[in-house]
Amino acid sequence: MFSKACEYGIRAAVYIAMQSLDGRRVSVNEIAEEIDSPMAFTAKILQQLTKNNIIDSVKGPTGGFEIEREAMDTVKLSKIVKAIDGDKIYVGCGLGLKECNADKPCPLHDKFVDVRSNLRTMLQSTSLYELATGLEVGLTYLKR
Repeated sequence: MFSKACEYGIRAAVYIAMQSLDGRRVSVNEIAEEIDSPMAFTAKILQQLTKNNIIDSVKGPTGGFEIEREAMDTVKLSKIVKAIDGDKIYVGCGLGLKECNADKPCPLHDKFVDVRSNLRTMLQSTSLYELATGLEVGLTYLKR
């Protein structure tokens, strides 16, 4: 459903949020290792997240990536998805067809409208803080 870059972006943001709750900045190497992502690919994803004001990048010997506690409540998964994948998840065809709409629907069109609506609701209502605290208390897992 999400691109691989988007999956890694969500995992990276959640990991950074979790570490930020403990007052830690994390390096790209640590993030790549923890989310099981190639380092160069992770660096590009982190650039996108920084550019879109989702995470903060601090340069220097004590630098790394972090997320302010206040931002964790306001950064919803929808913002991460939009920063990396755009809005195609909300408007694209469920079968990947170029021409699919209410006038010329694919076989999944009507069913996919409901799925897309529920997905949008979930992404817009789920915060990084919610996910990071779920990890922190061991209710959810980030690695495979």
